Order: sequence, then C-alpha cells, then structure tokens
Amino acid sequence: MNGPYYINDYCRICNGTVKVNDKVLYRSHTPDPAAFYTEVYKETAINYPKFYKMDNLCKLGFLASELLLRDKQLNSRYAGDDIGLVLYNASSSLETDKNHQLSIQDRSSYFPSPSVFVYTLANIVIGEICIRNKFYGEGTFFVDEAFDAERMYRYVNLLLYESHVQCCIAGWIEQHGPNYDGILYLIEKTNADPGGIAIFEPQNLTQLYLQRN
Repeated sequence: MNGPYYINDYCRICNGTVKVNDKVLYRSHTPDPAAFYTEVYKETAINYPKFYKMDNLCKLGFLASELLLRDKQLNSRYAGDDIGLVLYNASSSLETDKNHQLSIQDRSSYFPSPSVFVYTLANIVIGEICIRNKFYGEGTFFVDEAFDAERMYRYVNLLLYESHVQCCIAGWIEQHGPNYDGILYLIEKTNADPGGIAIFEPQNLTQLYLQRN
C-alpha cells in the first residue's frame, strides 16, 4: 500500500534547543557545538561512553536518534532489517575532513590521527546509530544543497512502498563549524496511538523542520 504513512515522533536540535515532539528537553546558551552536545548527553542521562570519541556530526546524529527513540522499543516491534535509516546534509563530513587535512599537510610533522580519519565519511553517523540500536535495514546518506522535504519524502515513501522496510528514521543532520541543524523523524507504516504527529507528507516534514525554538 502506497501510504498514507505516519510521522509518529520527531526530534529537533538547533539554536541551543533540543525538542522531542512538542516538548523542550534542554536549552543552552553555549555557542560551541561540542560543548552543547556534551551538555545534552549529560543532561539527558545517556550512557554510551563511545560518544566522547565521535566527531561533531556523529554526536549530533547520535543524540537526535537516542532522544527520538527513547522508550520506543523499536526492536520489540520490528526485526532489525525492517528498520531503515535515511539521512541528508549539505556539507557531508567536511568539518572532520578539514581536521584530517591539518594533520597531514605538514610533512615535517606528518601525523594523521586514526580517530579523526575514521569519521571522514558522512555515512559513519549511520553506522554509529545502527550499531547502537542493532538496525540492519536500508542505510543511506545523501548530500544535498539544502533541506528538501519533497526529495526526502519521495525516497522514503519509495523505500517503504517497494521494500520490506516497515519503519524509517529519516532526517537532516548538518554540522559545520559553529553551525548545527538537526531533525530526525520516526516514520512508520502504522499509525501510533493516539494518532502520532502527522501524516508523512512534504508539507508536514517542512513544518516540523521550521520549528527552530
């Protein structure tokens, strides 16, 4: 059946604010993304020590996924390969790429860091989320110029319609320098009680994305 599918939950992280559905979980005035992510990690009592080794892009995606999925028990409702993950951003892993470049450009002090190099692919954030949650379904990361609800809708709708995927976590995870902008949606074929957030449609993806505080 080609829909309707449902946005049953979402997590929005931007401008020092973390929101799940319509509830603000945390606010901060720190301008440094790394410090902000650490604050959120501690404030929301997430326990995953590997978090501290992640680059900022992975921290943003990881935090959004943890808070989106908290208490959802997806693995009790779906097999691991029934859960897909589709992410987008504009700058790929450019921030970490630049940090890696700084470590190799001076031949007199050439010392590339494996802990930095491992994050020089944007789709590593998908791997981090999937390992944490034991998801084995579709995992795709697209690089686009800007948030495009129509493009996201078309791909995820096709994935739900033509594959065995029953549930998809999709969204925009952008991190570059002091700028960060994240939203993840939990999209399912079945409607959550008591009705979820919204029908999975481009205009609803956009409306939730534009909520910046």
